[in-house]
Amino acid sequence: MRGLEGGAYKPLTSEEIKQIHGVSLRLLEDPGLKVYNREAQEVFARAGAGVDFHTGIVSLPPGLVEDALNTAPSRVVLCGREEKNDLILENCRTYMGTGGTALYILDRETGKRRRTTVRDLQELARLADALDGIHFFMIPLYPHDVPSEQADLHRFWWSLKNTSKHVMGGVYSVKGIRGVIEFAAEISGGREKLKERPIISMVTCVMSPLVLDDTYTRLLMEVARQGIPLVCPAEPMAGTTGPGTLAGTVVLSNAETLSGVVLAQLVNKGTPVIYGTVATTMDMRTGSYLSGNIEMGLINAALAQMAQFYELPIYATAGLSDAKLPDAQAGYEKMGTALLTALAGANFIHDAAGFLEFCTTIAFEQMVIDSEIIEMCMRALKGVEVNPDTLAEEVIREVGPGGNFLAHPHTLRHCRREFFIPFVADRRTRQVWEKEGARDAAARAREKARKILAEHQPLPIPQAREQKIVERFPELKHIAPAGSLNLRGEAR
Repeated sequence: MRGLEGGAYKPLTSEEIKQIHGVSLRLLEDPGLKVYNREAQEVFARAGAGVDFHTGIVSLPPGLVEDALNTAPSRVVLCGREEKNDLILENCRTYMGTGGTALYILDRETGKRRRTTVRDLQELARLADALDGIHFFMIPLYPHDVPSEQADLHRFWWSLKNTSKHVMGGVYSVKGIRGVIEFAAEISGGREKLKERPIISMVTCVMSPLVLDDTYTRLLMEVARQGIPLVCPAEPMAGTTGPGTLAGTVVLSNAETLSGVVLAQLVNKGTPVIYGTVATTMDMRTGSYLSGNIEMGLINAALAQMAQFYELPIYATAGLSDAKLPDAQAGYEKMGTALLTALAGANFIHDAAGFLEFCTTIAFEQMVIDSEIIEMCMRALKGVEVNPDTLAEEVIREVGPGGNFLAHPHTLRHCRREFFIPFVADRRTRQVWEKEGARDAAARAREKARKILAEHQPLPIPQAREQKIVERFPELKHIAPAGSLNLRGEAR
């Protein structure tokens, strides 16, 4: 998949980037990190870090951080089951897609919020598979209708089965990681082929401020050992788990994700690790988490510059909203952060499709609308192409004063590729709009989602491989397949 180059928007100067880098290195050395996992403490100690095994405080010398940055790949390729969906993460090349993990969904028939299920996951994966604006499928929900110990298996399996785009997801257990890698390798044709063309990637987290907790750190090390592409994002919230300034939150987030990069490289040198951020701010009136605030866009754009400084690909966060419905608030909040972060050249912008209500709720119609928002952002990245043909000097001369360009061959040649044509926005006259039902954007998007789910079929997994996987993991047999509902949400 051809990403477009961002990087035109630069909230930080070169000198400011160096200042942030310097402060981050000093903080990683003093006060250092609180590391709860004993094995990780030992890994750091063997590499030359200062480790107090009694308190769990680990001090990372600058040289250790620099060494890890030198061994981490600058280019990470995240593959789809179809090559056309491959993502090449490097420099300022930008892609946007879904994120995770919502606990609720707006039912596409009733509009009421309810708990998420495996069937929702199946349908959202098929919807994302069909929408051109969504470049990857980061698993966007937690299915409440499966046992928690099976969550990793179900989340990745039903995603892979219903889209041929790259699948990324958070993970919950070492056993789950190993099971997912086992069936992903079966789909790919073997472990080596999976490493050559990773159709999955995984996310662990660093806790703010400056904590590597036991569970996530154990998961980070397991993914790194397996050689699967890994993201280790930090999520400081300015004013609570981060400083009350944007610059301070950028420093903290930068230091924290660097600690994950270091540990991944110490566990398995050359691990394809992606610099990550989910940093935002609190609501200064209530103290609660925010996801639709413009400051989130600024922070993530600044951190995109930091990743570019380190020559690492970045997993950034944008395109969210704190609105409860797909309404005007959702539209302007999503576009604000998505456009800033894309123009900054962040590589893998997640959470940009479907999310509402502080990342707790997802909606089918919102995913459709967000696909259009993403396509508009990508058109902005494309910019204004200037060459002798597009300058149209001779065309203007031919048409002359008082003429008309509509029927000129030059206009016909460029009209489809020069202009973005929306599929949700209504640009017709009021009379036509009223005649066809006077529906708002959410209603039009809901109808498009229904149509896609009724008609679209993703690339199937070869039957023999699917059968082998289901025999190995029989718990995957007992879920109703996507497509088993009619358009009213009733069982067929």
